[in-house]
Amino acid sequence: MKQKNTHTAWHIHGTLFVIWLMCIFCSQISFAQYSLRLEMSAAGYKETDSIFVAGNFNGWNPADTNYRLRKHDDLYILHIKNLSAGNYQFKTTRGSWDLVEVDAYGKDVSNREINLVSDSVYRYSVAAWKIDFATAPKTHTASAQVSLLDSNFFSPQLYRSKRIWIYLPEGYNKAKNKKRYPVMYMQDGQNLFDEQLSGFGEWGVDECIDSLVRNGKPPCIVVGIEAGPKRINEYKPYEDAEYGAGEGDLYIDFLVNTLKPYIDKHYRTLKSSEHTYIAGSSLGGLISYYAILKRPDVFGNAGVFSPSFWIAPQLSSLTDSIGDKVSGKVFFYMGEKEGRESGWERFLNDTKQMAEELATHSHAVIYTLIDPEGSHNEKAWRKWFAEYYTWIMSDGFNQVMRAAP
Repeated sequence: MKQKNTHTAWHIHGTLFVIWLMCIFCSQISFAQYSLRLEMSAAGYKETDSIFVAGNFNGWNPADTNYRLRKHDDLYILHIKNLSAGNYQFKTTRGSWDLVEVDAYGKDVSNREINLVSDSVYRYSVAAWKIDFATAPKTHTASAQVSLLDSNFFSPQLYRSKRIWIYLPEGYNKAKNKKRYPVMYMQDGQNLFDEQLSGFGEWGVDECIDSLVRNGKPPCIVVGIEAGPKRINEYKPYEDAEYGAGEGDLYIDFLVNTLKPYIDKHYRTLKSSEHTYIAGSSLGGLISYYAILKRPDVFGNAGVFSPSFWIAPQLSSLTDSIGDKVSGKVFFYMGEKEGRESGWERFLNDTKQMAEELATHSHAVIYTLIDPEGSHNEKAWRKWFAEYYTWIMSDGFNQVMRAAP
């Protein structure tokens, strides 16, 4: 009997030892760091110019001095160290998106892409720059219902100023109109109404609501908040090593205690959470979801487009712990191409999982829409804004929809 016990103990300890070795091995793989050497040859480049790469490793900053290429003989070289294994995408610029690389005919090129699994060298050439080709100037496309509320609206919480735009539905300023309206607060205000202000195309929010209201849908005031140079920090709830401080709580405090009181004081609004909406895309979708979790007493409904949940994994446990406070309507959108294009299927899976967790822990009415052809851009979000608006502004129901291609 004693001998049997000894054998059993050895077997258990031996098994644990093997598992321990496997864990050590897997952790070494998981946390392996690699270097990427970029070697570029370029047309139309002057020695006095600065040339950079902007990608998903630096927040797509087109003028990041830490990612400036240096000239060595006939090449321009950048050595990026301490990258984890994964898919990386980037483009080359001369300091702004107006000076980004294009093909020999002046057309935009796709993101350059590399799947990093070891120390690697990526050699490529740039055919031309956007500045080399004459382009038609962008025109203002905002409807008459849109105005710049303030070009320098100060946030004491963030200690910085922002441009704020406001859309008032048709008929708002008519004489004898005493009607009060719901309000939708939207992130990245520079991309909502006006093609000239947008870096990557506008949502067309104003034209879309104009059309919907004329066809009998409920009207709504829309407040667009500019995203400035601290966008990543403002829209990110938590601090992390790569992007630094998370100012999400300060940003929501600004919306709740500074901007909303101003809007409610100067415009005919319906102030309750039932009639207050918050929406955004990418990091703007992330902070919109965070806002409805933290302040459901203010924001009763949310539009969460292509949310960057990957940067805040803590939201899963937060949903579990306080999701029961949410009882409004939440619209989730994600394009299937977003995962395929980036090499991170987790983009899509994270959104599905968060929607399921919220459904489990809250009383929210949820609409999850997956577009098989959807990408991570304003064109995709514009395509589905009418669907979101129509649903969120009417009596809703729980629904999961996979859109036809």
